[in-house]
Amino acid sequence: MNPVPVLPIGRYRAVFTSTAAPHFSDFPGNAWRGALGHALKRSVCVTRQPECHDCLLYRSCLYPYFWDTPPHVGAEKMRKYENAPHPFVLDTDEAEPLRLDFTLLGQANRHLPVFIHALTQAAAGPRGVSGNVLALVAVEQAASIEGGDWRRIFAPGQALEALPVRAPTAPPAPAECTLEILTPLRVKREGRHVGPRDFAFADLFGNLLRRISMLTYFHTETPLETDFRGLKEAARQVSSKADLEWVEHSRYSKRQGEAMQLGGVVGRLTLEGTDLAPFWPYLWLGQFTHAGSGATMGLGRYRVID
Repeated sequence: MNPVPVLPIGRYRAVFTSTAAPHFSDFPGNAWRGALGHALKRSVCVTRQPECHDCLLYRSCLYPYFWDTPPHVGAEKMRKYENAPHPFVLDTDEAEPLRLDFTLLGQANRHLPVFIHALTQAAAGPRGVSGNVLALVAVEQAASIEGGDWRRIFAPGQALEALPVRAPTAPPAPAECTLEILTPLRVKREGRHVGPRDFAFADLFGNLLRRISMLTYFHTETPLETDFRGLKEAARQVSSKADLEWVEHSRYSKRQGEAMQLGGVVGRLTLEGTDLAPFWPYLWLGQFTHAGSGATMGLGRYRVID
């Protein structure tokens, strides 16, 4: 029996107020991520160097920890890559523009106070978030991973009283399930993004297995050790019924100085006639970690319907 991933997950909700009606683009996660990154750097950077990579504090500062996430010295994994998976996910809701849900993964939960401070500064800055100047009024935390019971843990002028964060345990695997992909899921096969006609369960699971493995390796003290090759091969044998379409989101990258398209698949992927037990811990956790590229901005969000 394969070991299951152990990944502490903290789910939080920031609630804001505004003197004017907020207006966001169709992809507010990008705006939030950008504003939050600038605010975090202003809050924690002590050297004020323009480039983080050359800074003496590069591997100890919280800004690169969240935004660049350099692999630690001596890391056996991702030695060919400059960045490890970032330990947070932002979730926005068009129906609730004055609310931002965010998830901190693994050891990132230790830095919740700094994250909240950066959120406050980002929202209240001269430009706000995408032109929306907001004031933080409360931060809530999900008492259970599913998010049905939200508790207020902070308000301006009050002490932060966060709840303990633990690694959740997946419920028993269902006989069959449907994955409802809610925001564009961007995964690659042989260097190309997989479209709705060619999408298979193995495309999602391979990406999810790698993402969760890397998150446990770089952001917890219990890195995942399992039969990666065997799980990937088993995933290729799983048949699925896909009802997917391709959806494009646009974002402007200040770093690259141009507009970028962030398309991906959305819709439903139904799994039937297979033993889901080997894949279930990852499918269930993936609802909170997201999958594919752009996960920190809110892309690759899905939910399991069993």
